[in-house]
Amino acid sequence: MLSEKTIRIVKEITPLVAANAETITRRFYERMFEVNPEVKAFFNQAHQHSGGQQKALAGAICAYFTHIDNPAVLMPAVELIAQKHVSLGIKREHYPIVGSNLLAAIGDVMGDAATPEIVEAVSEAYGFLADIFIGREGAIYEEQVSLPGGWNGTRTFVVTKKVPESEIVTSFYLKPEDEGPLPPFKPGQYITVHMDHPHTPTSPRNYSLSDCASQPHYRISVKREERLVPDAPDGLISNHLHDGIEEGHRIELGPPCGEFTVDPATIAKPIVLIAGGIGVTPLLSMAKSIVHANPNAELHFIQAARNSKVHAFADELRGLAQAGPNVHTKVIYDSPLPGDVEEGKCDEAGFVTENLIRESTPFADADFYFCGPKPFMKNVHACLRELGVDEHRVRYEFFGPKEELVAV
Repeated sequence: MLSEKTIRIVKEITPLVAANAETITRRFYERMFEVNPEVKAFFNQAHQHSGGQQKALAGAICAYFTHIDNPAVLMPAVELIAQKHVSLGIKREHYPIVGSNLLAAIGDVMGDAATPEIVEAVSEAYGFLADIFIGREGAIYEEQVSLPGGWNGTRTFVVTKKVPESEIVTSFYLKPEDEGPLPPFKPGQYITVHMDHPHTPTSPRNYSLSDCASQPHYRISVKREERLVPDAPDGLISNHLHDGIEEGHRIELGPPCGEFTVDPATIAKPIVLIAGGIGVTPLLSMAKSIVHANPNAELHFIQAARNSKVHAFADELRGLAQAGPNVHTKVIYDSPLPGDVEEGKCDEAGFVTENLIRESTPFADADFYFCGPKPFMKNVHACLRELGVDEHRVRYEFFGPKEELVAV
């Protein structure tokens, strides 16, 4: 347990740290990549360019310092981060590297305000949290390898089928090269693609599993990503998968990870899935798995896309709608092409709104899962708050560094 002295000091410095959090995290990454370049391979540099990684870490530090006297409230965040760490292969020996560079970054930014007493308290607080992560991540590694067909690290898969889903999304069907069994995954989880880009060193990438959990293959559905900011490159791995990977090629994969999941067998309330853009992938896996394992479950699926050219999985969504009387789907285009509405390619034009959710879902008692671009997610979250949906009935997934949807 943390000492009372450390808890007191950390709470005292929290306002100062919060005011300088992003400056500290920017300095932290700069310093760590200089002093320990071997860890750079774990980090998606596009998120470094955009500032998303720095903001996410700043938020995590502030949350931990704020709740230093009650870390139990942070356990959902710990699980999310631990799953992400395992997907990237973070191990016990990496934590001292992070700790030393974080303390140095705090000293660089806070200067004389970072007294030896403060540095000692922050060091103890970091060590306490690191032990929590190390323990949970060790358990996840053990869980993965203990499953039938399970593994740690990477395993070679063969691309057995490559299917365009829209002008910007392509699905890859993957089976183990060794023809061994596939471990089960929880609908909503992702796998990690380890790939040597032909020109630029890159970090591993996480892609949601987009098919039913009962299938004899894994499927990822990848959007061709454009650059996040003007001075960053286009998505290196997503574009390479689209242009350079064909049927018969081999890919190294890490095992399924992630805590944004649903258990189809235990569903007792209506489920509402709201997808924006490529955020449809984990939700489609959830929907297909629910229909397969629990056909009596009440399921509502709202999919938002720009128009028919970029609308992925239109046929699969129509298939879900025909699965039974308990499945209800709705497709919304915000920029429909001529004929999209008239030809029934979407149900209506517009955006996901509070009124649409009110009229299309049993919002008073349903559990909500949503995923998509951050502006879309902020809008959905705001709509649910206006409708009085309790936070414990709301789950969402970020593609990339986790950020807050509302100001804390």
